[in-house]
Amino acid sequence: MPAIRLLPDLLISQIAAGEVVDRPASALKELLENSLDAGASEIATQLAEGGIRQIRVADNGGGIAREELAFALARHATSKIHSLEDLECVASLGFRGEALASIAAVSHFSLASRAAGSAHAWKVEASGDARSAPEPAAIAAGTVVEAEDLYFNTPARRKFLRSPQTEFAHSEETFKRLALSRPDVRFVLTHNGRAQWHLQSATAHERIRAVLGEEFAAASLPVDVSSAGFRLHGLAAQPAYSRSSRDAQYFFVNGRFVRDKVLAHAVREAYHDVLHHDRHSAYVLFLELDPALVDANVHPTKIEVRFRDSRGMHQFVFHALEKALSVTRAGLGAGRESTPAPTAFRVDGGYSRQPGMDLLTNEPASFYATLFGTAGTATVSATDRPAVLMMPPDEDYPMGFALAQLSGIYVLAQNRHGLVVVDMHAAHERIVYEKLKNALDDDGIPTQQLLIPATMTASALEVATATENPDTLSRLGFELAVIAPNALAVRSVPMTLAQADSAQLARDVLGEITEFGGSRVLAERQNELLSTMACHAAVRANRALTIPEMNALLREMEATERSGQCNHGRPTWFQVTIGELDRMFMRGK
Repeated sequence: MPAIRLLPDLLISQIAAGEVVDRPASALKELLENSLDAGASEIATQLAEGGIRQIRVADNGGGIAREELAFALARHATSKIHSLEDLECVASLGFRGEALASIAAVSHFSLASRAAGSAHAWKVEASGDARSAPEPAAIAAGTVVEAEDLYFNTPARRKFLRSPQTEFAHSEETFKRLALSRPDVRFVLTHNGRAQWHLQSATAHERIRAVLGEEFAAASLPVDVSSAGFRLHGLAAQPAYSRSSRDAQYFFVNGRFVRDKVLAHAVREAYHDVLHHDRHSAYVLFLELDPALVDANVHPTKIEVRFRDSRGMHQFVFHALEKALSVTRAGLGAGRESTPAPTAFRVDGGYSRQPGMDLLTNEPASFYATLFGTAGTATVSATDRPAVLMMPPDEDYPMGFALAQLSGIYVLAQNRHGLVVVDMHAAHERIVYEKLKNALDDDGIPTQQLLIPATMTASALEVATATENPDTLSRLGFELAVIAPNALAVRSVPMTLAQADSAQLARDVLGEITEFGGSRVLAERQNELLSTMACHAAVRANRALTIPEMNALLREMEATERSGQCNHGRPTWFQVTIGELDRMFMRGK
């Protein structure tokens, strides 16, 4: 058995780098957080090749004194905590003293700083385990950090990096998170010498609008609730702005971006009865509380936190957000457009003010008279009484034949047993879903070339995902082309979904691939993705269907496996027998 021995400091730092700075975006996060902790009001970031070749962060913060520069690159050296009591109520973004040492261990690294009130700047350099002594430098007050050729001495780690385009997309997302967390700070980002972001100091809502766009801001509701020393504020999008992925979810705890299970569950619960569970909400929320009530030291990247009272925090966030969303419970916010209530014809020939059901009995009667012949099928009396539909003798139609459409949602049909009520969207969604599954299992989903490609604005991550996953997209029936750094053209879509919103459909598919990866989407997430795609093509509520269209839906339900439930397990139709109707109306008693 090999002898136990101490690891060299360089190897220790390289191991730590695998957790703390697993990609350029992680290194950028640590450097930006250091700048914010130093009190900077202006931060300029330069990246080259997505941050692989160069990351440079310059700030106007408090700076580092000459005698402390050497400690800055040492492991577990920090100015932010000095005792266990400090750790238990840490208010800074960084506190472990690992980041700079880890980055320096896997790059050609330089740190130049001029402390506030100092006449001169000083600089130290590192490359692997080599460290230089401080030497004079020429910079303004603040700090400039450069990391070049990331992972040059750890080739195994470098092999895991993606293309520069993808790495930049992740770095840009990190930049956006930090920019959202501190709207009072001016942020600048350039990539390969080209300006990408220039964000002036602003209010929180102005910064959110600048980063996430006018569409998000216009679709969002303000949140600002305080109770028992807690405060939750920011913007939460209305359900209509829902997304297929979590790409527009930003939650900050005392200024730190987190992915916390307790908070995420509270948000899902708040949206529970206004948002379909297959969709994801969008929000930028800031939670402020006493630092002693939350532990940030539970994950190497500090992206998770632990609350002293998880249940209490869950309830506070849930109720605060539910209150903000309560305006969506009625009217337009509920997800269905309001329309004037139609007048209903009363039996005595007058008019009531109750909503009518628009049961077009004459249309199915005349339709079936033509379809099956007049003998014994459907008749309309000369006295204008409602038509009587008699079922054809053929037993091949268990779902029966359509009578009418109710409330723009349900198809009413008659079969041998009585009344059939069909949720048209849920039923059609299952039909499309099964068709997509069968097509993908055969040899990929057939495509439909668009006569005029649909163009869409896209984030850097969406562009990178489209560029890196053409084979996955092709199997799913898509052809996407990059036409600008922030724009894509949708040239082909699945043939079954040709009538759907091509741009939104492509965006949802890209979101799935971005989150889970192309191979995993086809292997582990195939059904979830196809379900999302099917939802785009399914007939929408409030769309008026003709009798032939309703019957076509019934016939497809009869021919489709598992058509009794939608993709999410809910029933697509119910049978009400003549006997049940008789009992309801107490006939025979």
